[in-house]
Amino acid sequence: MKTLGKYKNFLAIEDEYSNLQDSQIVIVSAPYEHSTSYVKGASQGPDAILKASAFVEFYDDEFENELCFDKGIASIKPIKFKKKHVQEALELIRIQVDGLLRMGKFVVTLGGEHTISIAPIQAHYKYYPDMSILHFDAHSDLRDSYEDSKYSHACFMARVIEFYPPDNVVQVGIRAQCIEEAQIIKEKGIQTFYASAIRRNLHGDNWQKKVVDALSDEIYITFDVDYFDPSVIPSTGTPEPDGFLYNETLEIFREINKQEKRIIGFDVVELAPIESLHHSNLTTARLVYKLLNYAYNR
Repeated sequence: MKTLGKYKNFLAIEDEYSNLQDSQIVIVSAPYEHSTSYVKGASQGPDAILKASAFVEFYDDEFENELCFDKGIASIKPIKFKKKHVQEALELIRIQVDGLLRMGKFVVTLGGEHTISIAPIQAHYKYYPDMSILHFDAHSDLRDSYEDSKYSHACFMARVIEFYPPDNVVQVGIRAQCIEEAQIIKEKGIQTFYASAIRRNLHGDNWQKKVVDALSDEIYITFDVDYFDPSVIPSTGTPEPDGFLYNETLEIFREINKQEKRIIGFDVVELAPIESLHHSNLTTARLVYKLLNYAYNR
C-alpha cells in the first residue's frame, strides 16, 4: 500500500511520523459516490478532509499531548474505483481495511457516501465479534431499497444488519426517516436515540451516558456529518435542521472513556465540500483527530 507524502497526508506530517511501517494509525480514503440523492459532492470529502487537516493543531489541551507524533498516522493513497459496481467497490475497501487490521493498525476510513461504511464495519466485525456500532446520523438509513438501489446511502444500515446483530446497533441524532424504518427499529431492537426525544429531555439531562450505557466494551463508530446541525456542518448532501453541536457530541466520547470502553475504529462520511465555505472541512478534520485522541487517551 502506497502512502501520501507530507503536505498531502493527514495533518501534513513528515515521513518519520507518517510511514506505514511505524505508524499505529492509518487513514483510508474511499471517495466513492453513486447514490447521493440531494446535493452531490461526497466523493470530494476525503480529499477536502486531508487538505483541511494541514491546519489542525497537533497539540490537544484536553490530553496534553501530540498524538500524531506519539503514535504516527499514515495516510494511504485514495482507492481508485474506476466506475466499479458498488459491490466491487465495497470489496476493494473491505480488503484494504482488513489487511491493515491484520497488521495491527487502528483504521480510520473517510468517505464518500455512507454506503462505503458497510465495508469497514464488515472488516472490523471479523476481528471484534463483540463490538457495538455507534451510528451518528440525521437518518436511520434502514430502507431496504431507495431509488431502485439496495446499496443507496439511504440503505447502508439495512445492509449492515444482514450480517450484524441489530440489537448491538446504537443510533444517535436520528430526525428524518420513513415509517418503515421506524418499524424496523422496533422490530429488530435497534437502540435509537431520536433527536426529538433528546431535545424533549426524555433521556434525562445526561443523555450521553444513556447512549454509552447501551454500548459494549468495544465500539466501532460510523459518523455521518449530517448528524450535526447545519450551522455546524452545512456542507453535506442532506442537511437536516435540529441537529447537534460539537461539544455536546464530544461528551459522548468522554463518557466512553469514563466507562473504560474502547473505540476500535471509525469512519467519517458524507462531507460534500462547498467552495468558499471551508469551515465544514476543517471541523470534520478536527473531529477525526479528536476521535483519535479519545481512542488512544483512555
